[in-house]
Amino acid sequence: MEFIESPEGSRQGRGSVELITGSMFSGKTEELIRRLRRAQFAGLKVEIFKPSIDNRYSETKVVSHDEKSISSTPVENAASILLLASGCDVIGIDEAQFFDNSIIEVCNKLADSGVRIVVAGLDMDYTGKPFGPMPALLSIAEFVTKVHAICTRCGNLAQYSYRKSSEEQQVLLGEMDKYEPLCRNCYNLAHGK
Repeated sequence: MEFIESPEGSRQGRGSVELITGSMFSGKTEELIRRLRRAQFAGLKVEIFKPSIDNRYSETKVVSHDEKSISSTPVENAASILLLASGCDVIGIDEAQFFDNSIIEVCNKLADSGVRIVVAGLDMDYTGKPFGPMPALLSIAEFVTKVHAICTRCGNLAQYSYRKSSEEQQVLLGEMDKYEPLCRNCYNLAHGK
């Protein structure tokens, strides 16, 4: 049986789900890229997927806010990942909140077959509610890393993605022009609570 290093540094059997979550601008994608590059350096076969709707920086790359990038395959749905993941040792999935709940079954099937899955996504939407399949992914993951941004108003740790614009649809792609990371107190103040 082959072993890999888990995020905590212990040795772990290969099939597992790792989840990196937090608010916008917290470094989720940067951490995803770091883990996947380490797997590539180790000589493992790595494939990265992202939802095709996320084309903010690139059609075919996962790109962090600090412009680190890694080649990826855009997919319309989670089932496509199963079709394209054959022979991989490690699968990376970015922006998991944009997939439907079938992403949970896909991650479980791949992990059960011995694949290491590294998933990144927003844990909450702009209203502070759990986002899409993320709560279920949190519950099936062997390893969970919650990262934080810095509150743009007070400098404390931020866990909320505050939407500055008035659009109300749940999915609205944007950057600092539409969102800012806020701590609990500043988020509540921004909402008049």
